[in-house]
Amino acid sequence: MNYLQAFITGGILCAIGQFLIDKTKLTPARILVTYVVAGVFLHLFGIYQPIVDWGGAGATVPLTGFGYSLAKGVEKAVAEQGFIGIFTGGLTATAGGIAAVILFAVVASILTKPKEK
Repeated sequence: MNYLQAFITGGILCAIGQFLIDKTKLTPARILVTYVVAGVFLHLFGIYQPIVDWGGAGATVPLTGFGYSLAKGVEKAVAEQGFIGIFTGGLTATAGGIAAVILFAVVASILTKPKEK
């Protein structure tokens, strides 16, 4: 059942993104930034936690989940460290994901050869 819930949640987020691509003049980069910012605001208003609880990885893996992780990390760091937590919390909470992206990008650049357009 967890797999189905994750699939439904991730599918809905992807369908919203596809709708934005098809029906608006927003560029993909702006849509990606919108998803990250939406994740932050949905966490701020307490809306995203129930989605994460129900959808699991379907809610935490997409970019809205990255924004949610940033906001959650900042919230935790501010509670523990005060004002300085605003600057450190987001990076601490998402360091694993950021490191993985850098590692996979380096591996992909080593294994592939760029082609001329």
